[in-house]
Amino acid sequence: MNFDLKRTLDRLRAVLAEFTAGQKTITALALVGLIFGAYLFSTWASKPSYTPLFSNLAASDASAITDKLNSQKEPYQLADGGATILVPQKDVYQLRLNMAKANLPTGGVSGFSLLDKGGVTTSQFQQNVEYQQAIEGELVKTIEAIDGVQAAVVNVVMPNNDVFSADTSKPTASVLVTTDPSKPLNPGQVQAIVHLVSSSVEGMNPNDVTVADSQGDVLSAPGTDGELSNAQTMQDQQTSAYENRVSSAVEDVVQKLVGPGHAIVKASAALNFDATDTTSETYPQPTAGASPLPQSQSKSSEVYAGSPSAAAGILGPDNLVAPSATASPSPGTYASSSSTTDFALNRVVQEVKTAPGAVQHLDVAVLLDSNVAKNVNVAQLKALVSNAAGVQASRGDSVQVSTMPFDQSEAKSAQKQLAAAAKAKDTSKLMNYGKEGVLAFILLASVALFMRRAKKAQERTPVLSTSERLELEEARRLLAIAAAPEDQDRAEAFPHGRGHDRLELPKPIVDEEIGELVERQPEEVAQLLRGWLADRRGS
Repeated sequence: MNFDLKRTLDRLRAVLAEFTAGQKTITALALVGLIFGAYLFSTWASKPSYTPLFSNLAASDASAITDKLNSQKEPYQLADGGATILVPQKDVYQLRLNMAKANLPTGGVSGFSLLDKGGVTTSQFQQNVEYQQAIEGELVKTIEAIDGVQAAVVNVVMPNNDVFSADTSKPTASVLVTTDPSKPLNPGQVQAIVHLVSSSVEGMNPNDVTVADSQGDVLSAPGTDGELSNAQTMQDQQTSAYENRVSSAVEDVVQKLVGPGHAIVKASAALNFDATDTTSETYPQPTAGASPLPQSQSKSSEVYAGSPSAAAGILGPDNLVAPSATASPSPGTYASSSSTTDFALNRVVQEVKTAPGAVQHLDVAVLLDSNVAKNVNVAQLKALVSNAAGVQASRGDSVQVSTMPFDQSEAKSAQKQLAAAAKAKDTSKLMNYGKEGVLAFILLASVALFMRRAKKAQERTPVLSTSERLELEEARRLLAIAAAPEDQDRAEAFPHGRGHDRLELPKPIVDEEIGELVERQPEEVAQLLRGWLADRRGS
């Protein structure tokens, strides 16, 4: 079946001709809305989805990247005041590789790449300045890599080396950091910045580095013991973590008895952070009846035997004894001996190193709601708390359990607010569903009413195009000719003499045209025939 465009357009014009002014206005508005919606949808569907290529860019990096994108004729968008560059999502990874190949972004600082620009004619002063700027740039990159640091500014003061001066000053540095307000730097991170800077500059001492934040607060400066402060902070963190762990363990036990929200547990601990190194030597004595083993032994003896004669006489002027003829000999002997024995003693050497963080004292306080803890055995609960917290009486630890009525007004108010919020949320959902349902009902009712009116208008008035009306009129005349006498029919059918050639058509051709018309427009032909019959009856 071939599609007849002209007949379809004529039929559409006939349908529109039957519409009222309001129906034509609604149809026109609906058609305009449909076209506008299709245009918006096609525009949205054809528009590429943009995603960030780089964020938090320095002005110099943003300018260099946009110039590169313009040279490559790549579309892009700027956001966050030019600090973020958006590109089509399908090209983001390739563009990042292209930018990395071009050494972009640089982070706003050049670092040691500044030294690549020096030439042969560069002076010594300029070389020193560029070297200092390069060190500052590399330090900025390093510090900004620390979690929580959004931006950093580093200034290094490097004194001139004078070979003829005995008094040389040491280099110093200052660091200004901008941090996330919700995530400030802890003392450990501050000390990390200090040591990173001092280790990067030759001859710099950590005590010569000043660190401040964007609010003007000094985080570390010469004359302040940053390491001691850091150690104190770490000790406080470890103590707090231990107390929270003990409180959580005890609270888990107590809440099984009284339920959540009816018990408060607090632990207070004193930890020893002194590192102890002890060396001891012990010498155990041998057991009774056991002879010790000698480690070394030495003996010596000396014996002398002889007959010496004793000198006798009168002393002379020089205290010499004058010989005497009456001296008699007397025999003499000599004997000496010695012995030394070294015994091996049982010697034990012990070296003990005590790690810091040992618990010196622990106190646990438990407060129960008396409204729900009436049947709780306090003595048994103390024993449970002591075991759960690791309380030791030898250290002087203590456990205190008390019962008092809790103030439930805040909890009840919070419950009421939560219930009201949940009810309001449900009501809002129902209202949204109701609005959507009403809009859908109105839309469906409008469509149904429009279709019903169009159907009634079509049933009330036959839809015929101009050519179809002419064909039906011609068929009517031919039928009138077939029913009347020849001359009278011709005179009535063609009073002005028109259509003579039409009267000469053979009857099979007329029948074929009428049959085709009946097949195309059965309802219109039927109504037309009924009109003819009514006219004939009236005549």
